[in-house]
Amino acid sequence: MRSMRLSILRLLGLLVVLSVVAAGCSGGTTGGVGNQGGGETPKVSLSGAEFTVGSKEFTEQLILGQIAIQALEARGATVKDETGLPSTGAARRALESGEIDMYWEYTGTGWITHLGHTDPIPDAQEQYEAVAEEDLEENDIEWLSPAPANNTFALAVRSEAVGILGTRSLSSLGVLSEVRPENVTLCAASEFLNREDGLPGLEKAYGFEIPDENIVKMEEAQIYKAVDEGDECNYGEVFATDGRVRALDLTLLKDDKDFFPVYNPSLTVNKQVIDENPELAEVFAPITQKLNSEALQDMNVAVDVDGKSEEAVARQFLRENGLL
Repeated sequence: MRSMRLSILRLLGLLVVLSVVAAGCSGGTTGGVGNQGGGETPKVSLSGAEFTVGSKEFTEQLILGQIAIQALEARGATVKDETGLPSTGAARRALESGEIDMYWEYTGTGWITHLGHTDPIPDAQEQYEAVAEEDLEENDIEWLSPAPANNTFALAVRSEAVGILGTRSLSSLGVLSEVRPENVTLCAASEFLNREDGLPGLEKAYGFEIPDENIVKMEEAQIYKAVDEGDECNYGEVFATDGRVRALDLTLLKDDKDFFPVYNPSLTVNKQVIDENPELAEVFAPITQKLNSEALQDMNVAVDVDGKSEEAVARQFLRENGLL
């Protein structure tokens, strides 16, 4: 009987030791960067692969570019940073020529600007599928899974002037342009003033025209402050997910005729690059799932309002979501 009790005690002791060892092993992985935020880091290796990542020059694009760079580097790839290209056209030409391998583009921009359509597709999924299919067939450009964020163009007005000007929608702006045209002053970047999904198309859709002398052309980054101050213009072309809309308490005019397309961000990649590195889709799928409008606006605020670098903001996003 005594020997049986000793055997049971030895067995219990062995089980305790094994449980401690197991806890120690699992403890080595909890709390690490890859598990922060409860996410599951994709077990994909890109060791030995080389990529060139581009972006446009505005804040959100620079952040998205850094997200791509850091995600690729975390999986062992060597990455050349070509972010900050001067325009949508420049970024697209760089992708088509092979100067860059990938950059984040918006589905509405792809459909209207790059593929030349005039009518957007209102349903976000249908818009993505249409642009992805046509761009792959015609230009060998792959569109990876889209993010839920919608960084649509919008016209903004300082909130304290909404009641004075009487405009809460783009249709009411059209009415104001007829009764008090001198109040319809617009700050906008040159790209918006020339794109079919910008001012030219908007004027056609809503049936009004802003006189040239009422338009102040300026860099994208300057528009938000100019609208808030109200000296040069009452209205400004903005991006809906830009953090300065919230920080400066600007009001977005309702697009009551649904003129603007859906602008879901998607990583566009040269087809040859995807063929050689099919793992890229697996790397970026969980990242795009986390890129909703609120997340993008928060990151834009962190850069444009709080003064953080795009690199730091991108790294924080990836770490908090367990994506590094």
